[in-house]
Amino acid sequence: MRSAKAGFTLIELLIVVVIIGILAAIAIPKFASTKDKSRLASVRSDLRNLMTSEEAYFFDNSSYADLSTLQSVTRASLTPGNTGVVTPGTNGYTATVSNASISTGFTQCSVQVGGGATASVDGVILCS
Repeated sequence: MRSAKAGFTLIELLIVVVIIGILAAIAIPKFASTKDKSRLASVRSDLRNLMTSEEAYFFDNSSYADLSTLQSVTRASLTPGNTGVVTPGTNGYTATVSNASISTGFTQCSVQVGGGATASVDGVILCS
């Protein structure tokens, strides 16, 4: 009598490998944009933190400050990879935070508070 051997044939294994490859080819691009979304979220978060630091500085000093002053006085910091610019004015400020490592979509966000900003964009974070 012949004994039956259990196992998979080479064709069955190749089909499974091809199916896994197709699923991976579909899934990997979906997850690639996740890094860019998280980097943009850190840009927005840093901008909100700068807005809070700017208001705290204004409460204590009755004037607005640039980024280096905010970092030294209020200990405001940016996420590694993000760069920022704060331009103070007499009645407000403009702040911009960007991340050069974002490959697709928006790479920077900015906000204008006071200083002649129109009512529709005063204090609203806009990304581009």
